[in-house]
Amino acid sequence: MAGTKEIKEHISAVRETKKITNAMYLISSTKLRRARDELNRTRPYFDALRTEIMRIFCADSKVKSRYFFAPDGSVPEGGVCGVLVITADKGLAGAYNVNVLRQAEALLREKPNARLFVVGEYGRRYFHQHRIPIEASFLYTAQSPTLHRAREICTLLLDLYDRCELDEVFVLYTDMKNSLSSSALSSRLLPLERAHFQADAGTFADDTEYTFEPSMEEVLNNVIRSYLTGFIYSALVDSFCSEQNARVSAMDAANRNAEELLSTLSLQLNRARQAAITQEITEVSAGAKAQQRKHRKEAQQS
Repeated sequence: MAGTKEIKEHISAVRETKKITNAMYLISSTKLRRARDELNRTRPYFDALRTEIMRIFCADSKVKSRYFFAPDGSVPEGGVCGVLVITADKGLAGAYNVNVLRQAEALLREKPNARLFVVGEYGRRYFHQHRIPIEASFLYTAQSPTLHRAREICTLLLDLYDRCELDEVFVLYTDMKNSLSSSALSSRLLPLERAHFQADAGTFADDTEYTFEPSMEEVLNNVIRSYLTGFIYSALVDSFCSEQNARVSAMDAANRNAEELLSTLSLQLNRARQAAITQEITEVSAGAKAQQRKHRKEAQQS
């Protein structure tokens, strides 16, 4: 059994670690609430954009746009695929990074000619270590998802798509369904499916006539840019919320483990102290008995 000194040092180390994990728990909880509030404040705007796209398809379901599949629903084969992977800048978040990287590896196997775009230092290091080339890496975006950063990413991807350097674009991120469940998702960003915007088109089936200037196609293409920016921003914030939620869970588990370990170490320390006290009492008792025997022997000899 370890001595009392070693046990005390172990207890001190666990308590210091618990302070760190508890601080990370509180910080992640605060960041999670702020990110949710920011997303809720901006979501109505992008919901309105989606409604306007639906209104356009209600007016003409066969309107042409390079950002959508053909009206007949045909899917082009082959081509160059752009893959945007959203990870965290650091670990200590459970399986958050691992799950999205597994999704990315599976998609890269399906799309061997894919061009990789990475958000987050964790993902950048992972692909660098595995010698997977990265087209572009967006630094500091994972820890501070803003509309400005989402617009920068969207502009880069759209420019490559407009120049026909990319034929399709996927975004891989983590969706937080609730505080207890989250999952890594792979969503097609470009081209978009018309059915996704035509499902509720009956809502606008009335006699109202709409005029689109300069043309319906130009209006649609312009709205799509803002819509895709909102989609990327939503994916960034959703991933950020999932990361903080995973870190909250991980740090909470670490705190509970620290409490259990401290309880075990305290029990060991008490046992070590009792053993030391018992040993001292035994030694004192043995010494006292030895002195008594010595005194009796001297008394008999005299």
